[in-house]
Amino acid sequence: MDILKSYIDGRWVAPRDSLETAPVINPATEAVVATVGICDAADVDLAVSAARRAFDLYGATPLESRIARVRRLIAVFERRYEEMVSAISTEMGAPLDLSRHSQAACGPGHLSASIEAALQLDWERKIGSGANLVLEPIGVCALITPWNWPINQLAAKIGPALLAGCTIVLKPSEAAPLSAQLFAEFIDEAGFPTGVFNMIHGSGRSVGDALTSHAQVDMVSFTGSTQAGVQVAKSAADTVKRVSQELGGKSANIVFDDHGLEAAVTRGVLHCFNNSGQSCNAPTRMLVEASAYHEAVAVAARVAGAVTLGDPTQPGPHLGPVSSRRQFDKIQTLIQSGLNEGARLVAGGVGRPVDFPVGFYVRPTIFADVKNQMLIAREEIFGPVLCMIPFGDEEDAIRIANDSPYGLAAYVQSLDLERARRVARRLRAGSVHINGAGQDYELPFGGFKQSGNGREWGAFGLHDFLEYKSVNGFYA
Repeated sequence: MDILKSYIDGRWVAPRDSLETAPVINPATEAVVATVGICDAADVDLAVSAARRAFDLYGATPLESRIARVRRLIAVFERRYEEMVSAISTEMGAPLDLSRHSQAACGPGHLSASIEAALQLDWERKIGSGANLVLEPIGVCALITPWNWPINQLAAKIGPALLAGCTIVLKPSEAAPLSAQLFAEFIDEAGFPTGVFNMIHGSGRSVGDALTSHAQVDMVSFTGSTQAGVQVAKSAADTVKRVSQELGGKSANIVFDDHGLEAAVTRGVLHCFNNSGQSCNAPTRMLVEASAYHEAVAVAARVAGAVTLGDPTQPGPHLGPVSSRRQFDKIQTLIQSGLNEGARLVAGGVGRPVDFPVGFYVRPTIFADVKNQMLIAREEIFGPVLCMIPFGDEEDAIRIANDSPYGLAAYVQSLDLERARRVARRLRAGSVHINGAGQDYELPFGGFKQSGNGREWGAFGLHDFLEYKSVNGFYA
C-alpha cells in the first residue's frame, strides 16, 4: 500500500526527514485503508517557503483570472464527484447517501458561493474626502481542518483564500486524509500556479505548532475542538498573525408546547443524530416546555428506537459509525457519566450495538431529566447522544440555552413566529434556526463565546483573508 504523500510546490513529496507514518482506519471495518507519511517542521518550512514565493505573483493576478481558476476547480470536482463520495465514506464512515448529498456537495456549493461573493464585493472604492479603500490578500494562510465534515471545511476555507489572492498551506486531519488528498489532486488538475496551494500531512504535535507559529504565515484559519483552538491561538500569538477559529458547540433546541410536538421532536432527534452526531452545530440539548415534556420524551425515545445503523457503503437513511476508536471511547465515557450523574436513560446506552461487533458504532442514545450543569449537558460529546431538559417559561428557556460556554448554533420551535423571533434575538449563538430552517452558503457561519471567532461562508468568509488599505489623497 502506497504511503500518501504531501503536495508541496507543485510536487507530490514524501516527508523530507521524518520516517513516521500513521494508518488511516476505516471506522466501519476497523481495517487499515491507507498510510500517511507524517511531516515535521522541516516540511512545514518547505511548504511555507513555497507559498511565500508564490504569493507576490498570485496575489497580484486579476480577480477574473482567480475566478476562472476556481471555476476550473469546480469542474474537476464535479467530474470526479463520485471519487470524493467514496473517499469520505471510507475515511470517516459517512453513509453513502449522506456523503453524496450533503458531505461531498459542500465542495462545489461553497466554491460557487465564494465566487458569487467575490463578484459582488467592492474590491476598490472611493471613501471619505478623497481616499481609495483597497482590499488586498492577507498573504500566506495556514488552513487546519477537521475530519467530521472534511470537504465542507476545506472548501469553506480554500475557496475564499484562493479568490482573495492568498497562497495556502493546508493541514488536513491525519485521521481522515483521503478527501483532502483528492482535493489536492483536483487543484493540481485545475492548473493553479506552483506554490499557490500546498498540503502537508501531519499531527498537531508534528506539524500544527510549527505551522501556526511560523513567522512567514500571515493568517491561520482553524476548525476543531475548543481545547485545540486555545493552543492554536497561543502558538500564533508571538507573531501577531490573524487567527480565525470555528470551534465546539453544545447547541440548544427550544421546543415550545404550541408546536406540532411529533414533528418538532422527530426533527430535533434526527438532526442531532445526523452524521452520527459528529457536527459542531448539532442540536444536542433539547429544551422542552414543561407542559409538553413527558410527551416529548416518549416521542424522542420512539424515534431513537427506530433509527438504524448500517454499512456506510450502502444507500439508505441509516447511521454509520463514529470516526475512530478514540472517538468511540470518549462517547462511551460520557454516556456512563450521564448515568452516574442521575440522568434518565430512555434510549441507547453504553456498549456496542448487538449486531455490530466490528466497527465504531454507537447506540443512538437519549437522556431525559438532564440538569444543565451535568457533564453531558456541558461537554461536546460528538456522538449520537441527545440531552432532554424541561423548562418553565420563555425566560427560563433562554437562560438555560445561554448557560453554556459555547455559542455556535441554536434552534427554536414555535408556531408563534413573533415569539420565535423574540427568543432568537436573545440567544447568544452565531446561527439560530426557526422551525427547521436550514442555512444557505451565503450566510455567515461561526460562533459566540468559546465556539470561536471570525466567520466563514460567502462574503463573510472572504473578509478573513483580506486586508483593508486606505490610500489617502488618492483622489486629488
